[in-house]
Amino acid sequence: MDISQLSKTLKALPKYRFNQAFQAVYQDYISDWQELSVFPLALRADLNLICPLTINGKVIKDGTNRDTEKALITYKDGVVVETVLIRHRDKRHTLCLSTQAGCPLACSFCATGNAGFQRDLTSEEIQQQYIFWARELKQKKIKERIDNLVFMGMGEPFLNYDNFINAAKEFHNPEKFNIGSRRMSVSTSGIVEGIKKLATEKMQVNLAVSLHAPVDSLRIRLMPIAKKYSINNILKAVDFYIAKTGRRVMFEYLMLKNINDGDDDAEALSLIMRKKLYLINLIPYNPTGNFQASSPIRIEQFKKKLEELGVAVTCRHSQGQSINAACGQLAGEKKRSSVINT
Repeated sequence: MDISQLSKTLKALPKYRFNQAFQAVYQDYISDWQELSVFPLALRADLNLICPLTINGKVIKDGTNRDTEKALITYKDGVVVETVLIRHRDKRHTLCLSTQAGCPLACSFCATGNAGFQRDLTSEEIQQQYIFWARELKQKKIKERIDNLVFMGMGEPFLNYDNFINAAKEFHNPEKFNIGSRRMSVSTSGIVEGIKKLATEKMQVNLAVSLHAPVDSLRIRLMPIAKKYSINNILKAVDFYIAKTGRRVMFEYLMLKNINDGDDDAEALSLIMRKKLYLINLIPYNPTGNFQASSPIRIEQFKKKLEELGVAVTCRHSQGQSINAACGQLAGEKKRSSVINT
């Protein structure tokens, strides 16, 4: 898909023609200019050559969970990223977006980081992930829209900050996707500069911080980026964000068996998490080979311990494990799947 030349191509035509094209792409989700019947046939043919709408995507079905699907999106240079659609029982749809192809951070528990880094995604490429899924829902005649976005797929959004925030603003644009900023969340490994930048934006995007350890020594073992950003400095940046926005911040905590799930870990965690607008989110680990997952009983015990110590805590239900679409599993692998070019 490439509509970078759309304005130039339609420049000599009345403005309403551009508005019609804009609506067709970003609200009606056409996948071929021939669908825009109000345009002359010759113009539609020219647009298909100059501004193609095809998105090369492959959908991977979850055989055991109909609520989660993963897609592989291949961009024009051959780079492949993964994006996940999650359907909720109340008919909401949450889309997990990637901001980079691969990830440069190499967290030891994460398949994305272990697969290496290729490049940043442009704002347009991030938006294409949404358009792909919107077309998929339209094709299936599913009337519900995607109304929640999480920038929690492949990559570290704050290492591609400009493209991430531009995409977020375009998603918020009422003339395009018209998604409320409070329905968007971004997850960072603790890039302090990015947290501070987000605090000064006029958009109220929700912030999540991948913590995964209560002390720096353990966090460095799990996340090499922790050598640069200490927990103390991350929390200072988070407090700055809260002071600017008044919004609650979620701290993500993968539960790793015999690594970070002991009572002593809970006690250490409570010392830094007992703040009014802090929320710990315990995440069941979906193994990628390096670690084992904490048992459901241990997770519940860990949660109870934190609650007893005065920490606000919740536990995320794991989805998408059977298609490697859960936390830490997105790796851009090309697998057998049903193919959709839309």
